[in-house]
Amino acid sequence: MTTGQILLISGLYLAAFIAVVCFTHARLLRITGAAAGGAIFGLVGLLAIALGEEQGWWRVPKAGSSYFQFLLWLGLAVSCAPVYLVTWRVARRFGAGGLSLWVVIAALIGPPRDYTFAAVFPKWMTFLPGIAPVIADATIYALLVLVGHAVMRMVAGPSQADSLAR
Repeated sequence: MTTGQILLISGLYLAAFIAVVCFTHARLLRITGAAAGGAIFGLVGLLAIALGEEQGWWRVPKAGSSYFQFLLWLGLAVSCAPVYLVTWRVARRFGAGGLSLWVVIAALIGPPRDYTFAAVFPKWMTFLPGIAPVIADATIYALLVLVGHAVMRMVAGPSQADSLAR
């Protein structure tokens, strides 16, 4: 993945974040919470990439260079932030059960998404064969929801306390 590609994708996710902010009528505290959740999960994501490479589950070219890690962290942070605004709404409307379902859905959808990207763009990422990379990838997607939503909740407070809550 080139620097330009990461910046382009990050820019598209930033546009998606702005659209989700408008769609969900998010206020500053929720926007800040979603950004904080994205920033923290970006760190978790970088650690997960390093762990996966160490275990031989996948390979991400350039993952070792510091500027690439920063751009990858930025991309992860920006791409995850819209998810947390949606999970906020899901938790507010459906409670813990809805959030749990969201975790399961993310874990089920994530690996096929990543394997599709790896097949289309093999220079970005490659997976080794076997079930371990699939399980690890699914776990990362579950953590994406759990960690980011927890950070957002710490920053913005519980979704049930929101002024728009029923």
